Amino acid sequence: MRLLFKQRFLSWFDSFDIYDEEGNTVFTVEGRLAWGHKLEIMNAAGEHIGTVQEEVLTFLPRFALYVGDEYVGEIKKEFTFFKPSFTLNCNDWQVEGDWLEWDYQVTDPDGNLVMTAQKELLRWTDTYTLDIAQPEDTLLCLMIVLAIDAAKCSSGN
Repeated sequence: MRLLFKQRFLSWFDSFDIYDEEGNTVFTVEGRLAWGHKLEIMNAAGEHIGTVQEEVLTFLPRFALYVGDEYVGEIKKEFTFFKPSFTLNCNDWQVEGDWLEWDYQVTDPDGNLVMTAQKELLRWTDTYTLDIAQPEDTLLCLMIVLAIDAAKCSSGN
């Protein structure tokens, strides 16, 4: 499954539209006023289906993940020197980025590819292409990309 993840150009808080390959809006993401980033995910019908909430006062970026209102785990940035790395504690996926922090791969504990995310260059706003292996992983993969983008924003990248 391929999704296009695009930040809105004129928005007070972080807000994104997520499209499928045919250009249909599949999800919208709205930033909310909170300590740290708080991103609420809505499906195409406008129903709230998930939240990515930054945990403040941590050494490295950490984000709580909610499906609906139920806590499912967290994604946290690991300390590395050259390539960004994140760990997802709800299913032990590993997230590895390239040294420019533009492209990311998500793998399961057995090393199988779950998702790739590539940042598109020469765009006015942050735009990513997501290739997701299993459709049932779509929401969690979207949360990962939102957390990475928010972590980069918090660190000034």
